[in-house]
Amino acid sequence: MSLEGLYKYARNYMEPNNEGARKRFKGLVEFFKNPDLPRGGRILDLCAGTGIVGTALAKATGARGLTLVDLRGEDLGRVCEWLEIGGVNVDVETVEGDIRELPELVGEHDIATLFGNTMIHFDPFDAVKIFSGVASVLSNDGVFMIEDTDRVYRFLYLVGYKEFFVEQRGEDYSLASVHEGYDIRRGTFRRSYYLLPGFKKVGTFDYHHWDLATQLAIGSIFFREYRMITPAEHGFSRVGHVLVFKGPKESL
Repeated sequence: MSLEGLYKYARNYMEPNNEGARKRFKGLVEFFKNPDLPRGGRILDLCAGTGIVGTALAKATGARGLTLVDLRGEDLGRVCEWLEIGGVNVDVETVEGDIRELPELVGEHDIATLFGNTMIHFDPFDAVKIFSGVASVLSNDGVFMIEDTDRVYRFLYLVGYKEFFVEQRGEDYSLASVHEGYDIRRGTFRRSYYLLPGFKKVGTFDYHHWDLATQLAIGSIFFREYRMITPAEHGFSRVGHVLVFKGPKESL
């Protein structure tokens, strides 16, 4: 089952007609009004979905170009809805493809984003390909930003790992996941998703539960500067921890 099957149900955070997603869009615009970010540049939104993050960044920085990359082509086509909501006028290109093959998909950009806690879909070997690929397509002072949460801390201390967990509740359904196993070579947990009531299977997926320090360490190999901005530091309730990497290393 492709990710499109899963994100048909787990999508409130990026759905243009969802009130919570619209509030997140406004929060993202304010967050991206960071004076350290390049203005009027070319934005690369990775695992973009409907384009909520890329559009917010384009609005905040007055971008001249926006490229969205995702495997889900149907979602990419909905970026026009966010552009209308945000009143954003920018040249847009959508690319249906795998971000692990980024250098083959896009040219040079100034800012790249990977938001929405998406890193969970990629194991450590994938992460090296992604960081390397992003570094290769960014300009000399380009910036790469990842939004994520520390799942090691969350599962080992705060919440605990659940064999069965209700992931999302819709108007007439709930989406639940069940533990199916662990791949020690990839460091991934396998979970199957089901719709309730009825227990209709949506699909089975592999996840790597990242801590934030490991992502910073991998990023430090490919970028000259790296830091983390916590929710307490940036103050926006609908934006998570943000890892910021700047200046791809030319030697790599």
